[in-house]
Amino acid sequence: MTINAQSLRFGVRKVGDSFALASLLLLTSCGSESGPDASTGIAYHHDRIAKGPWSIHVVKVDRGRGDLELRTMLGKGTRLGLSTLVQQIHALPPDAGRPLAALNGDFYVVDERNPYAGDPRGLQIVDGELVSAPSDQASFWLDAAGVPQATNVLSRFKVTWPDGASTPIGLNEERGAGAAVLYTARQGESTRAQGGRELTLERVGDGPWLPLQAGIQYTARIREARSGGNSRLNPDVVVLSLSPELVTRTPAAVRADAGAIVKISTETVPELKGVKSAISGGYVLVRDGRTETLRVPPSTDYKYASVTNRHPRSAIGASRDHFFLLEVDGRQPGHSVGMTLAELGGYMQKLGCELAVSLDGGASATFWWNGRIMNRPCNGADRPIANGLVVLKKTQARP
Repeated sequence: MTINAQSLRFGVRKVGDSFALASLLLLTSCGSESGPDASTGIAYHHDRIAKGPWSIHVVKVDRGRGDLELRTMLGKGTRLGLSTLVQQIHALPPDAGRPLAALNGDFYVVDERNPYAGDPRGLQIVDGELVSAPSDQASFWLDAAGVPQATNVLSRFKVTWPDGASTPIGLNEERGAGAAVLYTARQGESTRAQGGRELTLERVGDGPWLPLQAGIQYTARIREARSGGNSRLNPDVVVLSLSPELVTRTPAAVRADAGAIVKISTETVPELKGVKSAISGGYVLVRDGRTETLRVPPSTDYKYASVTNRHPRSAIGASRDHFFLLEVDGRQPGHSVGMTLAELGGYMQKLGCELAVSLDGGASATFWWNGRIMNRPCNGADRPIANGLVVLKKTQARP
């Protein structure tokens, strides 16, 4: 993820209402935030606020430094799954650079008994490779020019059959009834899907191929078509898995057999072509320097009810010259009670963020700096999570 400080363009949605004055008053006791060290371009700050109380960990990174890079990580290093933030850092490839700071990432499938445990809820791009499709919540990325962006990304992923008909597809996720999902080797050794029909796809000619990238149309040949599911995966192929219900109602999917040519599109709105790193979370909290009004439906569903409750929180933000990784502890009276998302947005705005997005929180909220976990996870230990964000010092500065 290239950190470009020359220009700044924040997403596509209009700014919401300002943050409530009462919440801002709660934040007036915040300690001052020091700037990054001139020699390293990065600084850590622990903010303790008596009103709350709140314990907040912040890393501030100079966006103009060509030797610093923001990268996303996978739960199992090279594939989807669950591991702690520390384990993900240790699994980084040796040539990635030296990790300086890290933070937990997106929401995910938590149940370790689920074959898709560790599947991120939304979009993820790792070093240019598309590994997870966008969902109904906000994503954060730096575009091909290095400019921070955040909004709800819409998937236009699809397969186009030989007869011109098309079918929407998911990516590296549990295949639901009536759905089609494309699996890459990032999923693991096999698709783990049961039943239906699966098409193993290989490259045609010298057109674009793997690793999968956003905003590309791929042409593929069906190497094998088989029933029963759970097809093997390897780095040279992808597998298109079709549910029994979809096969029943889609004649083109039944007729497509070995040797046939299909097209796979990874288009999104907005376009993500050329993006090296992207991650999803919860909500856009700050846009154009103003806090967003969070509109959630009245519901007892935790996904919505938790917005206005105080919990441990994590977030990523950007100003014109810096970006910020932040974690606030919670569920620990006397130490830190956690924040509502409105309070979190107010704090990010106070830091100077012109754009900020909430990430997963609760027991997943984990903050790593200079070789160790700095916060107090509410469950008493760092939890296995699906993905994370890491700030790397590159051995050679990017041009």
